[in-house]
Amino acid sequence: MRPPLLGVIMAGGGNRRYDGRPKALESVGGVRIADRVIAALREATAHVVMVTNDPDTFAGLGLQMRPDLRPGIGALGGIHTAVCWAEEAKCRAALVVACDMPFVPGGLLRRLADAAGPGLVVAPASPSRRGLEPLCASYGVGCRPAIEAALARGDRHVTAFFDEVTVRTLPKDEVAAFGDPELIFLNVNTPQDKQRAEAIARTARAPS
Repeated sequence: MRPPLLGVIMAGGGNRRYDGRPKALESVGGVRIADRVIAALREATAHVVMVTNDPDTFAGLGLQMRPDLRPGIGALGGIHTAVCWAEEAKCRAALVVACDMPFVPGGLLRRLADAAGPGLVVAPASPSRRGLEPLCASYGVGCRPAIEAALARGDRHVTAFFDEVTVRTLPKDEVAAFGDPELIFLNVNTPQDKQRAEAIARTARAPS
């Protein structure tokens, strides 16, 4: 039997573009964004936790929480913390999802979980400039040395270590089977983004 997977909600940001309010606790379609992400992750693994530097704000979610091991580094610091936590928990990988993605489908997360391995990054193809979505991806525990090497040289880009590990990209057609990628990876970073998400939820075009 393969080791389990650790589902990790990434909530390390300061919500600066959302006027300092915790955007993950905003509701879309009558459901808090954080609750949507938790439900999606639980379709892929029973082990769901949160990386956050503000645990008091999210205490009501009932999740185990930890702060960044190296604060102030951004998303790469959160991924590093998630991978270290997965290693400590004897999981093969950390399946990370940003806390502000209301429409990420559980089916896509199950697909990423199925492909996850201890020495792999598995990320879905996306319309972003990177061509993949690093904040909805699986990071094997074997990625830890490469992440720490990137941090040691001062490179904080979220994909700073990708050239040093095996990266598998879930193809566009497989991702599209779960819904429109423009919606799946929508981030609610601003009040305007929330208005767009509400409109999507009302028209029932969002993936489930």
